[in-house]
Amino acid sequence: MCGIVGAVAQRNIVPVLIEGLRRLEYRGYDSCGVATVTAQGPQRVRSVSRVAELDEQVREAHFEGVTGIAHTRWATHGAPTVNNAHPIFSRDAMAIVHNGIIENYESLRETLRAQGYEFVSQTDTEVIAHLIHSCYKGDLFAAVREAVQQLAGAYAIGVVHKDQPHVVVGARAGSPLVVGYGEGENFIASDALAIAGSASRISYLEEGDVCEISLEGVRIADRAGNIVTREARDVQAYGGAVDLGPYRHYMQKEIFEQPRAIADTIPAADEAFDPVLFGDNAAGVFKDIDSILILACGTSYYAGLTAKYWLESVAKIRTDVEIASEYRYRESVPNPRSLVVTISQSGETADTLAALKHAQSLGMQHTLAVCNVATSAMVRLTEFKFLTHAGREIGVASTKAFTTQLVGLFILAVTLGKLRGHVNARQEAAYLKLLRHLPAALNGVLALEPQIIAWSEEFARKENALFLGRGLHYPIALEGALKLKEISYIHAEAYPAGELKHGPLALVTEAMPVVTVAPNDALLEKLKSNVQEVRARGGQLYVFADADTHITSEEGIHVIRMPEHYGLLSPILHVVPLQLLAYHTACARGTDVDKPRNLAKSVTVE
Repeated sequence: MCGIVGAVAQRNIVPVLIEGLRRLEYRGYDSCGVATVTAQGPQRVRSVSRVAELDEQVREAHFEGVTGIAHTRWATHGAPTVNNAHPIFSRDAMAIVHNGIIENYESLRETLRAQGYEFVSQTDTEVIAHLIHSCYKGDLFAAVREAVQQLAGAYAIGVVHKDQPHVVVGARAGSPLVVGYGEGENFIASDALAIAGSASRISYLEEGDVCEISLEGVRIADRAGNIVTREARDVQAYGGAVDLGPYRHYMQKEIFEQPRAIADTIPAADEAFDPVLFGDNAAGVFKDIDSILILACGTSYYAGLTAKYWLESVAKIRTDVEIASEYRYRESVPNPRSLVVTISQSGETADTLAALKHAQSLGMQHTLAVCNVATSAMVRLTEFKFLTHAGREIGVASTKAFTTQLVGLFILAVTLGKLRGHVNARQEAAYLKLLRHLPAALNGVLALEPQIIAWSEEFARKENALFLGRGLHYPIALEGALKLKEISYIHAEAYPAGELKHGPLALVTEAMPVVTVAPNDALLEKLKSNVQEVRARGGQLYVFADADTHITSEEGIHVIRMPEHYGLLSPILHVVPLQLLAYHTACARGTDVDKPRNLAKSVTVE
């Protein structure tokens, strides 16, 4: 959500800034822009189209510069118009790009208006621009440090001033920002991906840091104003993540990458359920905890709901799952013996980070992050971690990040079960066998794509859909409904199948397709009864059924058979055809699959 790139160099830096924005497109945005610094003041080009269109404007204008900042914006304050697009100016002397939300912008705006500043946009960012300008006395680094002390909320910013044409100043609180080190040139960015290849090393700024990059080097001050050094690490060159190969979209590519991603995430056989996977002191802490609290948002929340079934059935440990964006705004009963598990693809999800900090403030210090990014804020904040190996996920709708999260959470459940005496050696071997075979089983599911394409042609003509699941597969129904509405814009809801008669059955008509996840488990016969309830009302059923469920295609019932029954790990198999159904339905409707409207990949603002 929003992206920042900034650079100081001895060459034309605009192509680097544009390429950085292109690499950040996966985060989601609705406008973009770039600014460079001249002695007469900053100059900019902005667009409410894609980065490719911005690049065309830049080329036609012969837009160049050795110092600059660039931005992709996801609108919060102010509509996605050119006037609200970043970079934002202050009195034609200074330019700023900003990720985040300033909570006290209204009171600051009134104060600045009283000082004679004119506001020409609806953004909260313009408040920061004028505030820094008002503090400027010849030293941009000092002005930014003074100004950010007055800000409440979350921000990552990049700032340039015409009087210091070879300086970019950055600052962060609540939103990520990295510093990149090159040969005679330096960078800032909201994601290391944006500057990989130009910068050979990066440092992650800590909460409250302010940095200055120039041709001479990098200067960083912490919240207290002390000059500090942040650990620099090598950054890998940007490689094949953007190569679509034979696929139409990144989402399709990422769906088909799941066997490899899961294979990479599963530890070696002799380490599969060893607590050391999560951290050196995990065994002692895991033996002492008496409950689990899972905090997550969106798709990661559904991974948490699935994990609740595993943790309570395998490890026999009480598990609560909270929507992170709600958790910290209500009174709860903290338990210092609870393990707080946060789940996030990026590790920068603002609501989940805030919920984690809130739990820690309540005295719950045992924390674990299940995350795909080893250097993320979430991983740095938690006591323990499990790193998934999904690789970079470009499509906004999560696929391989979700299934690798499920793998990590299942490993956690079995590990806790072993430590608590609920998993014996025979069961452990069976669970390991299931895990090791999972990539091959997923390849069998992916082979169902032609049948799913045929279904998608029917779904593309619908405006509503209902998803049903029971027990362990109810969260998978939720995830399937979310995927369909995210990228096809079809309204979709999911319910536990047993809840049909308690309201949702009123929606069932021939115009309402009902997607049902039907594994061969203890709830199968109950699910079959629910299926008949839908059929009796004229509903059209689309069933993903295990081969041994004896559910067959007939009038009003369309069945795709899963290649094999997979027990406790069945949710990981059953979610994949739901991903494919959403993907191909969106393709048939002609939507922007990888960048669905109004959505962002990484939600780094509240």
